[in-house]
Amino acid sequence: MNDNLRNLDNRLNNFNNLSSNLTDKNFIRNFSIIAHIDHGKSTLADRILELTDTVSSREMLDQYLDDMDLERERGITIKAHAVRVHYNCSLDLKQYVFNLIDTPGHVDFSYEVSRSLAACEGAILVVDATQGIQAQTLANVYLALSNNLEIIPVINKIDLKSARPEEVSEEISKVIGIDKQKILHVSAKTGQGVSEILDRIVIDIPPPSGDIASPLQALIFDSEYDSYRGIVVFIRVVNGYISTGMKIKFMAENTITTVEEVGVLNPKMIKKDTLAAGEVGYIITGIKEIGNISVGDTITTLKEPALKPLPGYKKPKPMVYCGLFPIEGVNYEDLRDALGKLSLNDSSLDYAPEVSNALGFGFRCGFLGLLHMDIVKERLEREYGLSLITTAPNVAYKIIKTDGQIFEVKKPSDFPSEEKIKEIQEPYVNCTIITPKDYIGDIMKLANSKRGQFLDMQYLSADRVEIKYSMPLSEILVDFFNLLKSVSSGFASLDYEFSGYKTSELVKLDIIIAGTIYDEFSTIVHKDKAYEVGREMVTKLRKLISRENFEISIQAAIGKRVIAKERIAPYRKDVTAGLYGGDITRKRKVLEKQKKGKKKMKRLGKVSISSDAFMSFYKIDVGK
Repeated sequence: MNDNLRNLDNRLNNFNNLSSNLTDKNFIRNFSIIAHIDHGKSTLADRILELTDTVSSREMLDQYLDDMDLERERGITIKAHAVRVHYNCSLDLKQYVFNLIDTPGHVDFSYEVSRSLAACEGAILVVDATQGIQAQTLANVYLALSNNLEIIPVINKIDLKSARPEEVSEEISKVIGIDKQKILHVSAKTGQGVSEILDRIVIDIPPPSGDIASPLQALIFDSEYDSYRGIVVFIRVVNGYISTGMKIKFMAENTITTVEEVGVLNPKMIKKDTLAAGEVGYIITGIKEIGNISVGDTITTLKEPALKPLPGYKKPKPMVYCGLFPIEGVNYEDLRDALGKLSLNDSSLDYAPEVSNALGFGFRCGFLGLLHMDIVKERLEREYGLSLITTAPNVAYKIIKTDGQIFEVKKPSDFPSEEKIKEIQEPYVNCTIITPKDYIGDIMKLANSKRGQFLDMQYLSADRVEIKYSMPLSEILVDFFNLLKSVSSGFASLDYEFSGYKTSELVKLDIIIAGTIYDEFSTIVHKDKAYEVGREMVTKLRKLISRENFEISIQAAIGKRVIAKERIAPYRKDVTAGLYGGDITRKRKVLEKQKKGKKKMKRLGKVSISSDAFMSFYKIDVGK
């Protein structure tokens, strides 16, 4: 007992020595900005940076916190971005420290949102005054409520002529249950009403809890790799404090190291001596080995460690899998290193080595969705100078074999033969579609064509409706989002969450080219769509594969049964051109010799499929 009291006294003395450099946690507010994609989160973050004089007008750019070129080009937030600002409150004339985290809005990046919310006490919910509540709006609200966060509702874009703030206020009040009087009307573009949001942050969002005198517990909510300084770790200090020179331990990975630098993001890195309970910032330890640090881990001190780690995060389950191969085989090691570094910045990325007969060495990667897959591929190519091929995306299936064994299959080539399969289960998701009522019929027709099962429908307002369907994940992977936008003239929004596995009549569709099965083209389809998909695949391949001096057959087959076929005619040299006069048998003899030669070439010749053909075949139009 005396030892415990002595340790407590030591911690208090150490803290008192450092207290002059620390911010009183009662003047700290930690919050995220959440919304559906393109509702104005990043623009609102820009105005907050301007109003608090964090960024000068000369340095200011649109989407200032979105520091990737890819984010600015696409106009979307891909990564959550943290920044510390100081706000002089007009209500009590005191200065507050705001730790703001701007989050993505697309369903594929909801994991980024969940990690950001775990580091906050409140959230600003942004809703577009012209579009109203969208599918991802609701998903983000439920995430915030599950974290017991205080929500500040904001209706944005009230400066637009098509804005309908009163109707949208009714929607928010009805669906989320928030008093209309508490909903703020702002224009993030012009800055109208943004200062009122800052005052509401001070009033409504509680200061962080946590005890500075307790043993250190800091949650890692993000990290990135710096070529010169090693891994930069972004943390939220929950209890205790962390200082430069302190010996620390990563509790899950059991890694011990010394803190080389502590600081905050303002929005650039600014050194500090100490980060205390309630603060958000970064630390640098010089660690360069990627496996030694993981997002969701708890940092504590080596000398007086915490008794248990913080809850951390649940590792997201990948929903989509595909093969990722370098076009040049010599770049395999570079790809492995790049994936390791990228996984620090994107902890939802999952990968394992894979070998392909046609594409060589690569990785089987798991993603949260098609947009996530597309972004990862583009980041690898831009940030690490790689040229890559991605194979056809597929979901993970559960196979129950005739002997009772159950296992998960992440690629079609791992499927057992038909006679060994008792049952195939595929992942289903619960889809939420929010749309104007005029498009209900077309959307339901589309969902039914994708094997959707109707669950529920309710009106959010007189003109807008929420439709819920249970659908196979494989059916919404490739083109459902684009088709949904097409049939609804761009007004419908989609959100989905994994619901479980269901038994389905699925078959493995193989592609056979010149007698050889190419696993890279194999796919799993529903029995009723097998012929349609097989016909489309062989027709597409016929246009992509180059002609040879022998006939090339392209077949789509289920087991040993061929369901679709195309042929590529061979080049034919005019072997009779040099003959003149004489008996007709001379020509027949030469033609017969050519015929035998072509038979031999067909038997022994190999089809060369270029990397361009693979890339064209796998090219997917991803809904943004």
